[in-house]
Formats: sequence, structure tokens, C-alpha cells
Amino acid sequence: MATLSHDLTIEILRGLSVKDLLRFKCVSKLWCFSIDDPYFIKLHLSHSVKTNTNYSLILRRWGYDFLSVNYDSLKTTQIITPPLTDSPIKILGSCNGLLALIDDKDRIFLWNPSTRKSQVLPSTEIDFSSTSISSAPSTYYGFGYEPISDDYKLVRMVQSHGNNDEYFHSEAKVYSLRSNCWRRIKDVCFYLKFNREFGFLANNALHWMVFKTPQSDNRNLVGFDLGSEEFRFVELPDFCLDKLFWFGIKAMGGDLCLTATYREINNVVVDVWIMKEYGVKQSWIKSISWNEPHNISDTPVAVPLAFSKNGNKVLFNIAYKWCNLVKRGGKFVWYDLGSQRVENVGIRDIPTSFDVELYVDSLVPLNSNAPQ
Repeated sequence: MATLSHDLTIEILRGLSVKDLLRFKCVSKLWCFSIDDPYFIKLHLSHSVKTNTNYSLILRRWGYDFLSVNYDSLKTTQIITPPLTDSPIKILGSCNGLLALIDDKDRIFLWNPSTRKSQVLPSTEIDFSSTSISSAPSTYYGFGYEPISDDYKLVRMVQSHGNNDEYFHSEAKVYSLRSNCWRRIKDVCFYLKFNREFGFLANNALHWMVFKTPQSDNRNLVGFDLGSEEFRFVELPDFCLDKLFWFGIKAMGGDLCLTATYREINNVVVDVWIMKEYGVKQSWIKSISWNEPHNISDTPVAVPLAFSKNGNKVLFNIAYKWCNLVKRGGKFVWYDLGSQRVENVGIRDIPTSFDVELYVDSLVPLNSNAPQ
């Protein structure tokens, strides 16, 4: 019987799911070695990203577990339980198949849901001994991958404020998965006002909405380059601020994506802008503009999540905000870029309240030398 060449075997294996690959490690020592090889792990991840396959939606259900939704069908769902489930968990970020999580006890850990491997990060204290704190500090997180050093990094920024927004203390640290330790980095030149915010990754930089002064009501976009570990402001497009009641920044297809939502008479208008050339204000292009009739008092928030596999549609999460703080329920819709029509998406077992992240199944390992 003819046997497949090693190159052809790798070509076939790279298109399989992580679940199948973990099973096929038992076929032979060669297959096990090949699937565990760092080159193959990157090859498999790159193939998934380029072909838009092996993606899932991760819905946090305001408790101790998550609902995983297969992105290809949006009908296949599975409840997955993360480690350290004795406390409610929030997602700090998702990158290349790894989730950064934090629980109510401020324990931070990384988790690969596909391989079921996890790693608790070393604790790092915040020194407020020389400051007088009048309220809970603002803590911002972000998680991403830096390709040059082949390292996963978690950023944490903490600020405390006194009465009348008086500035007291600021601290920024970076955790490196490769070294399994935290480092203090240069202090930030902006202000954090919300209790807790989670950044997003685009163009090898983490991004947050911040304020340039404690008194400012206008939010600005700041990026943290994971390679140089420098902060820089990124200019936003000019849009109609007088009609605006919500806007948000995310990443979609690897690019910065701004969604502006406002009312016009009896309709809700959703505009989506994409930055085609990172850091260049003039490259912001309005790629989507659609109206959604509403006769309800809640504030709808439309968040684009990802393109369909053929690139002809965009999946939106339509949620509702109460007092701009609490998400209450939500739904998913496809927006057809050609016909400009909206199609509701029914997902089985979807919770009434949830946070959602896009996640790609991968074999990306954690630090084998770190405590689990």
C-alpha cells in the first residue's frame, strides 16, 4: 500500500480541527511529533486565519462557564467550563486561541479551551502605600501577541483618583508569557476613568479609549505597540458628534473598526468605519451604513464581530445598554454587504445576558515551565 509523503500529510493535517488533531496524535509517534511541532502549530493557526475556519463565538454567561458557538454554522453549541471555577470569570482578551481570564478574586490566568491547558499568572501587587485613595482604582487590561519576539503579552494599567478627579497614582505593567513574569513599564500620559476596561488587538497593538485630561469628557483612542512597548494616540474619523449617542472601537479582519450608532427620527443608524492604513486618519473609510427601525426605549448597540467565510457578510451583535453600563440581552444578525439587508440569526441555548468574543481554535501551547 502506498504511503503519503510527510509534506502531503502536513498539508492535509493543517486543514483539520484541533479536536481531530488531538485524536490523531495517537496514530503514530511521527504524527504526534509533527502535530506538537511549533512550526506546524503556527502553520495550522495561519491556515485557519487565512481561510476563516475553525472559529467560534465565546459567550460568557454571567457565571462560571461559557457557551461556545461554531462560527461556520452558528447552530452547533457547546458549554465549556474554564479552570478555577469557584469564582465568576471575565474575559480580558482573546488571541490566537488563548483566552486571558480574570476572576472575582483578581486571579489572572491563560486558557486554551481547545487543548484544555491553562496557566495561572504570577500575582503582582499594586503599591498604593504612599497615596490617599478616595475611590476604587481604574484598571485597564489588554492581551495580544507580538510576532517578532514570538511572545504573548498581557498589559495592565492602574490609576487611582482622589476628590474632584485629582490624580494620585498611575502604574503600568506588562506580563510576558515567554519569561512568565511582570515588568513595570513607562508611565502613561493619559487618564483612565472607568472601573475596568478591556483592550483589543489590531495591527500588533492593543487599544483602549482614554481621556487626555481628568476633566475631559471626550474619549481618545490610544494604542500600545507590543513590540516597542510605546503608547501613541490614534486619530479617529470625523463623524457627526451632535447626533451620536454611542460609539465603540473594535478590531475586525485585523483592522481598526469604529461603530457609530445614533438616532434619526424613528430609526437607529449604524455606521461602521474601517482604518485601511494604520495610524493614518485619512484612511478611515465608512464601509457600512444601515438603518434599523426601533420603537423601544432601550439604547441599541451594534458591534461588528467578523466577516463571513466568503467575505460577503458581517456578523453583528445587537445588544442593549442600560445607563451605558449594563448589557441586557442581545441578538445576532448578518448584514449583507451587497444587498444591504439584515438577517436575524438564531442560536440555540443562547443566554439572555452575555459578553461575546471571537475565538479561533488552535494548538498554541502555554509555558510548560510555569506552575499550572
